[in-house]
Amino acid sequence: MAEPAHSGEIRDTRLADALSERYLSYALSTIMSRSLPDVRDGLKPVHRRLLHAMRQLKLDPKSGYKKCARVVGDVMGKYHPHGDMAIYDAMVRLSQDFAVRYPLVDGQGNFGNIDGDNAAAMRYTEARLTPVAMALLEAIDQDTVDFRPTYDGEEEEPTVLPANFPNLLANGAAGIAVGMATSIPPHNVGELCDALKHLIKFPSASIEKLAEFVPGPDFPTGGVLVEARDAIIEAYRTGRGGFRVRAKWEVENLGRGTYQIVVTEIPYQVQKSKLIEKIAELINNKKLPILEDVRDESAEDIRIVLEPRTGKVEPEMLMEQLFRLTDLENRFPLNMNVLNADNTPGVLNLREVLRAYLDHRMVVLERKSRFRLEQIERRLEVLGGMLIAYLNLDEVIRIIREEDHPKQVMMETFKLTDVQAEAILNMRLRQLRRLEEMEIRTENDALEAEKAQLNALLGDEALRWQSITDEINAIKENFGPKTELGRRRTEIGDAPVAVVVPLEALIEREPITVVCSDMGWVRAIKGHMDAAQIEALKFKEGDKGRFAIPAQTTDKLLVFATNGRFYTLGCDKLPGGRGNGEPLRLMVDLPNDADIVDMFVHEAGRRLVVAADSGHGFIVPEDDVLAQTKNGKQVLNVSGDVEATVCVPVPDGADSVAVIGTNRKILVFSMEEMPELGRGKGVILQRYKKGGGAVLRDVKAFKLDEGLSYPFGSGWRTETDLLRWQGKRAGSGALAPRGFPISNRFR
Repeated sequence: MAEPAHSGEIRDTRLADALSERYLSYALSTIMSRSLPDVRDGLKPVHRRLLHAMRQLKLDPKSGYKKCARVVGDVMGKYHPHGDMAIYDAMVRLSQDFAVRYPLVDGQGNFGNIDGDNAAAMRYTEARLTPVAMALLEAIDQDTVDFRPTYDGEEEEPTVLPANFPNLLANGAAGIAVGMATSIPPHNVGELCDALKHLIKFPSASIEKLAEFVPGPDFPTGGVLVEARDAIIEAYRTGRGGFRVRAKWEVENLGRGTYQIVVTEIPYQVQKSKLIEKIAELINNKKLPILEDVRDESAEDIRIVLEPRTGKVEPEMLMEQLFRLTDLENRFPLNMNVLNADNTPGVLNLREVLRAYLDHRMVVLERKSRFRLEQIERRLEVLGGMLIAYLNLDEVIRIIREEDHPKQVMMETFKLTDVQAEAILNMRLRQLRRLEEMEIRTENDALEAEKAQLNALLGDEALRWQSITDEINAIKENFGPKTELGRRRTEIGDAPVAVVVPLEALIEREPITVVCSDMGWVRAIKGHMDAAQIEALKFKEGDKGRFAIPAQTTDKLLVFATNGRFYTLGCDKLPGGRGNGEPLRLMVDLPNDADIVDMFVHEAGRRLVVAADSGHGFIVPEDDVLAQTKNGKQVLNVSGDVEATVCVPVPDGADSVAVIGTNRKILVFSMEEMPELGRGKGVILQRYKKGGGAVLRDVKAFKLDEGLSYPFGSGWRTETDLLRWQGKRAGSGALAPRGFPISNRFR
C-alpha cells in the first residue's frame, strides 16, 4: 500500500504543546483582530475596514447612497475575509441611532428597530458615511497613520484612523475575546471635549475632577442614570464597574382619581417588544396585581402605557415594583479593556483613556504637519524654477527651440534641479503671460508663510496643544450640546431610595374563607361563607372541620402550635378550595408531636396572651410573632410534658385577665401583673395543687367594669360581681359559677 503523499517538514510534537501553541495564536488573533477596540479610534478592525472601504467608494455625506451589498462585497473581497453577514451586521449596528450614540453610517431603508426586528437584506438597503465618520477619517490621506498590507497583499488598509472625534468613549464598545472582555457605555461628546481640554491644561487632573465634566454615560435611548455618585467615580477610577439606568416615565391624569403611567424612554439595549411581553406575563401570572394592563402606543417615539388596577396605588410604588421585576431598570457594565498604541490589551481608567486619545491626536498633528511641509517644499521648488524662467524668459525659449537637450542645458545654465527643469518644460504657453507670474509669486509668498508657521508649530509643544484644543472646540461646535445630535439624552438622577411596598399592594385583594380540618388539612375557599355553607363543607373520611376563618388574600395567617411556636402563612399562597386542601405540615415545619392550638388572621398592632398548660404565660406584641421562614418563630418556651394551650387576643382597653384550669377554678387579676415579653416561659398565671392533675385550660382578657362573659345555653351570660374570683396573679382562684361550660372555656 502506497504511503500517503505529504509536503513540507514533519515534526514530532507533544499534543499539549501543539494545542497550547495554536490556542495561543487563536486567542491573540481574537483579542487583537476581532473583539477589543483600539483606544485611539475606538474601532474594531471590521468597523475600521468598513469606514475605509466606504471612503474608497466616495460615500461621503454629500454624495448619494450606494447598495450595502456593494459595500459589504468590497470589504469582504479586499479587507475582511470573513462572512458577509458578520460584516453587514456590523454595518447595520453603526447606522442604528438606538444602538450607537453617534451613528457612523447613514442608512436608507429598513435597518431594524428597537423592538428587535432585523434589518432588510443588504441588497435592499443603501448607505453612506455620516459627518462623524468623516471626522474619524479626516486627513487619512496625509500620512497621519500607518498603513499595512491587506490579507492578500493586493491592497493596503489603515492600522488606525486619525480619529478627529473621541469615538471610544462617545460611542462605547462591547466585545468578548478569549479570557477577557470589554464593555464601554457611550458618553456625551460635548462633555468629553470639556474633559479633554481640562486634561490638556492639567495633565495630572484627578478622576474626581474629570468626572465633574463627564458625570456619567449618555445612552442613545435616554433614560435616567440612577447610580450613586461615589460608585460612578470609583468605576471611572478603576475602569471597572457598572451604571444603573431606569426608564423615564410620567403620569397622565385621567380624571376622577384615575391615572396612567407613560414610559417615554427605556434603558439601553433593552428590546421594547420583549420588555412589554415580560410585563404582560407578570400581569397574567398575577405577580403584578396592582397593574391592570400594558399597551404599546409607540410610533417614532416610545410610548408604553401602564394602566394601574386602581387609582389608590401610588405611581412611585408601582414603578418601583416594575423596576425590580423587569428591564425597566437595567445595569450596564463598565470594563474599559482596550488595545493601546502598542496593540497591548489592558484595563484603563478614565484619565488614561482620555490621555491616550490626546497622545494619538498629537501624533496625527505632527505627522500631518510634516506631510504638509514636504508638500510645500516640493511646491516651492517648482515655483522657484518657474520664477527663474520668468526672469530669463527669452533665454529659456531659445534653449528650448535650439538645443538638442534643453533640460540638461537649462539645469547647467540656471542651476536648476531636475524637478524645476521638468516643470519649466511642462509649462503651457498661456502660463507665460504676466498675470500668471504674479499669481506664482503670490502663491510662493503664501507657502513661505505657511512653512514658517508649520516649523514654528513643530518646534513648540504649547502651540501644538493649542491647535489640538482648537480641533476639540470644533468637535464640540459640530457635534456638541447645541446640536440635536449632541444634546444629552440620559438624565442624571439620584440613587434610588428603597421603597417598602406593602404586601397588599402586590397581591390582588379577594375575600376568602380559610378552612382547616381537625387533622390539619388547609384550604382557601373564595368568598366569605355563612354558617350554613360552613356546615355543608365536606372533609376526608374520619375528619371534620375545626377552623373557618374569613380573610382576604392580602392577609397573613398566624398558626400557634403546642410547641410554643408561631408559624406565618400568606393567605394568597394557600391551596384552592377544590378538594380537601393540603396538610399544614407540608406548608410549615410543624413537628409530628405538635398540634395546632389556634389559627387566626394577623392584625398589626394587636397584643396576644400566650400560656402553657403548666399555668405560665405572658403578653406578646402580635407584630413580634411573625415568622419569616417555614420553621416558625419560638415565642413561648415549653419543655418536657408541658404544652402551649392558649393564645387569645387582648381587646383594646382591657385591664383584667381571667384564667381557668381543668379544676374549674377561675382567677381574675389585674393585667398590670402580666409582663410583656418577646419570648420566654412567662410567669405563673394560676397555681395548681401538686399531684392534683389540674392544668391551665383557658385565658381571657377583658374590661373589669364590663364584666366577664362566657357561653351559657344558646347565648351568653355576663358576671359583673367578680369579687369572689378576684385575687393576685399566681393564686388558685374560686370555683366557676353554676352553668359555666363543662369545656372550661370562656368562648
